[in-house]
Amino acid sequence: MESNRSKERLLPYNRKQFILDSLKITSGALVIPAAGFSNPLSGMLFPPSYTVKDIMDIILKEVPGAPFKETVDTLKAGNAEQKVTGVVTTMFATIELIRKAIKLNANFIIAHEPTFYNHTDDRNWVKNNSVVQQKLELLNNHNITVWRFHDYCHSLKPDAISYGVAKLANWLPYFKSGETTLTIPALKLEDLVAHLKKSLGISHVKVIGDLNQSCSKISLLPGAWGGQMHVSTVEQQKPDVLVVGEVQEWETAEYIRDARALGAKTALIVLGHCVSEEPGMQWLPEWLAPKLPGLSVTHIPSGDPFLWK
Repeated sequence: MESNRSKERLLPYNRKQFILDSLKITSGALVIPAAGFSNPLSGMLFPPSYTVKDIMDIILKEVPGAPFKETVDTLKAGNAEQKVTGVVTTMFATIELIRKAIKLNANFIIAHEPTFYNHTDDRNWVKNNSVVQQKLELLNNHNITVWRFHDYCHSLKPDAISYGVAKLANWLPYFKSGETTLTIPALKLEDLVAHLKKSLGISHVKVIGDLNQSCSKISLLPGAWGGQMHVSTVEQQKPDVLVVGEVQEWETAEYIRDARALGAKTALIVLGHCVSEEPGMQWLPEWLAPKLPGLSVTHIPSGDPFLWK
């Protein structure tokens, strides 16, 4: 039988053990400290919560000259003070994309292109647009905020879209920030087309040119730079091939066709708008996630809208 003195010596230990035991899982529940305080069991710091504005501010700190006085990069739905449960990056906030975000419990979508079918996301671009109204209802019913990340995305150093394409195409050794033309080891146009389709995950592309011609100097303009920029680039850079996202067929395509008929050698590869810029938004979580510890940042491709027959 223990003496009273022995029991007294053991008392501090028992109290400590009691406190520790009380913090253990009881009936499947764990007592969690307030956010920002360390867990006495693991010593790990619980991650902070973020609002939409917090995340936007973190991104804009990386953009030279931000915030811009004039930009299309505004909130298209939701509000800046909303607490973020997860982030999804994509090209277009399509209905299918929104539904996938809902399943992930992600309520902040960062989309590169418009949500409501015109450059400024003017909801009255076509009055009483039933699709716009239903899309807004879906977003509002699930408390999802959508932010367009276009002007700022292209203003990052390097341009996130061009960098993402170069990375996925394994062209980073030849890529220089701020330049649209790069020089790669020579290969036939046919092989270049095959490489881009495979590396960027594109099913079909449009091509003008001799499939056997040698290509080394490439002007890379993913997305929709417009015919004037396409033609200006070819006139100034004289590339072997111009790689673009989309064209007005009566502008760039006809210029390339006539130029080749007159003896020029520049070929044209049209990748498709969405799939040509998707690699940049795919790279964005790799860049953004380390800045948001504890928060899920996921890329979901919006994909090519067309079927090819």
